[in-house]
Amino acid sequence: MKRLILTLVAVVSTALVVSAQNYIVVNSEQIFKSIDAYNAAIAELDRLAESYQAQVDAKFKEVETLYNNYMSQKAALSTANRTMVENQILAKEQDATKFQESIFGTDGTLMKRRIELIQPIQQRVFKAIELYSIEKGYDLVLDIAQNAEVLYYSPRANHTQAIINRLK
Repeated sequence: MKRLILTLVAVVSTALVVSAQNYIVVNSEQIFKSIDAYNAAIAELDRLAESYQAQVDAKFKEVETLYNNYMSQKAALSTANRTMVENQILAKEQDATKFQESIFGTDGTLMKRRIELIQPIQQRVFKAIELYSIEKGYDLVLDIAQNAEVLYYSPRANHTQAIINRLK
């Protein structure tokens, strides 16, 4: 009986080890960087972000100028004028914040453009990884890009270059 249990444990352990080795690792960051369209999209997004940031900075600079002028004239203003100027400054600051959110927020202009440019490339890469894995019979694909939890993998398990070659 002991032999039967030990044999069964050995068979199950072997099966688990064999099935656990049916995986590959890929570095999606390396794959994306190998695609010219992705690099062009990132460059365009960087240029847009710079341009938008300059516009946002200009709006906040205007608020800062209004505030500095107010502080230098505060003593000479009546209470009613102070309140009016303070409200103007607050309104300008809120407008600047709303503008910033409309550009850089999760539903902002930059995010929409990012989705428009990057999503088709991502879909193409993920589909290539999926098809490669199905074709080669792999059950699991681990992405090692920026993953601090993967402590070791065999270079034989890294199929990044094969995916890059498939995409070209």
